[in-house]
Amino acid sequence: MQILLILNDPPYGTERTYNGLRLALAKSDPAITVTVFLMADAVAAAKSGQKTPDGYYNVERMLKGVLAGKGQVLLCGTCMDARGFTDAEILSGVKRSTMAELATVTASAQKVLVF
Repeated sequence: MQILLILNDPPYGTERTYNGLRLALAKSDPAITVTVFLMADAVAAAKSGQKTPDGYYNVERMLKGVLAGKGQVLLCGTCMDARGFTDAEILSGVKRSTMAELATVTASAQKVLVF
């Protein structure tokens, strides 16, 4: 089964991105594949080198967990450009993407969840 999670909110300030990533990390069945598509302010979640206070969640570490679990993380390239993010600033393993690719991934997913 293919699951697509589309995240829109910033990584900190609300808990929508955090909760979407918690769900992505809860996958226990190896037959389930997870794709996380970060768009709008959620693209900031893929910024490399995040430092958060002890005891506070860190979305960079959570995205690394998605990648380690054989998931994929895609970023809206237009959203990155609008916010001044470059490919050099993003987490290794995360891929700049397009709306056309999002449409393709959406069409092939059995479940699509939007946060």
